Amino acid sequence: MNPTEKNPGENNNTAKMMQRLIEGQEDSWRIFRIMAEFVDGFTMMAKQENLVSIFGSARVKPGSRYYDLAVRVGEELVKRGFNVLTGAGPGIMEAGNRGAQRAGGASAGVNIDLPFEQGSNPYVDRERVVTFRHFFVRKVMFVKYAHGFIVLPGGFGTLDEFFEALTLIQTRKTKTFPLVLMGREYWAGLIEWIKGTVLASGMISADDLDLFFITDDPVEAAEMVAEFYREHVSVKNF
Repeated sequence: MNPTEKNPGENNNTAKMMQRLIEGQEDSWRIFRIMAEFVDGFTMMAKQENLVSIFGSARVKPGSRYYDLAVRVGEELVKRGFNVLTGAGPGIMEAGNRGAQRAGGASAGVNIDLPFEQGSNPYVDRERVVTFRHFFVRKVMFVKYAHGFIVLPGGFGTLDEFFEALTLIQTRKTKTFPLVLMGREYWAGLIEWIKGTVLASGMISADDLDLFFITDDPVEAAEMVAEFYREHVSVKNF
């Protein structure tokens, strides 16, 4: 072999090394993109006050039972000095923001960039919305800045938010805050399973069932949050 010629195997090894380096840099640069999302979120959210998060399905239509419940609970929260935070999407989220605006309160949203749900609903205050690429960054905003969770019927995302909040309160990784389920009929099967299977198997303690409340009444739901803060100081959760 001519000494000036490179071994093809060496070229291949060099290419592989460069690819690994690029891939490693991609992971490193992703950290900065995530940091930027946190900075944008913290900057907007730190300006908000007395937020209560309303969760529920994006698929619920205006005029339906649970949509109307979300509108009313948004209104009742504002009447008691709270403002509303949602995921900024349609359905229950839109209804919660709509109720807040109707009652003259602040209506905030932490939107998620999804291929099938783009943009925030029209009832989020334009200066109170931020959009994220990563679900985990968005979820930090809900827990850090919300002083209560009101959870209406929803799918996997709603269940995720409910159980994460429940876990953080149970393990004392966050301060205790009001956690309210709305829609007894919808949640009945889940509650029965938690009591009949999870509790019965010793996977949770009986006291853990006191970490959340359930009601069908938007006035009662809002009052549960208000009552909690008559006895506790309202602070950020971490």
